[in-house]
Amino acid sequence: MNEQIVEDPVLRQRYVFRSTTDRDGQPVVELEMWVDQGGGVTPHIHPFMEERFTVLSGRPEVLSGRTWRFLAAGETAIVPPHTRHAFRNRDTETAHFHVEVSRPEGLQGFLEDAAALSRGGHLMRPGLPRSLTGLLGAAVLARDYRDTTVLLVPPLILQKIFLDPLAGLGVRRGFEPGHFADVLAT
Repeated sequence: MNEQIVEDPVLRQRYVFRSTTDRDGQPVVELEMWVDQGGGVTPHIHPFMEERFTVLSGRPEVLSGRTWRFLAAGETAIVPPHTRHAFRNRDTETAHFHVEVSRPEGLQGFLEDAAALSRGGHLMRPGLPRSLTGLLGAAVLARDYRDTTVLLVPPLILQKIFLDPLAGLGVRRGFEPGHFADVLAT
């Protein structure tokens, strides 16, 4: 199997995706994820997905609801749907996770598109747009992946008022969900 590592230099993380099914035949995405010192993601929710983070090495922090907690190798954090969550690595050692995601529709595309914007220099910490291209791409991400991942900043009402119209312009400029890398390569 030829596995491609997806790198996100702004969020300081790398992913390898594997698709599989659970015992009931439902789709599951497994991610192997590495988060370097200073890396991580801001709080967000997944309306339908459950994520199970198991630490293989390192000592990352995981937010679930309002509580941050450190995890050591072998420990697992389960994040149910509709739960505000994030993760970060403040340790000097790279955090290495195994992540299982149930009901993963769109997650791989979202992460790959965000990483493409990051690699293209269009995002800055903590994933905010750095350019007009970044703003248009982020608007498409926020609108077209809303069933997968809901960003909590800016608030959803502001996303709908300001970012949704920008997403239309982003699509006219070629940003199609799942294909940001193609647009940014031209």
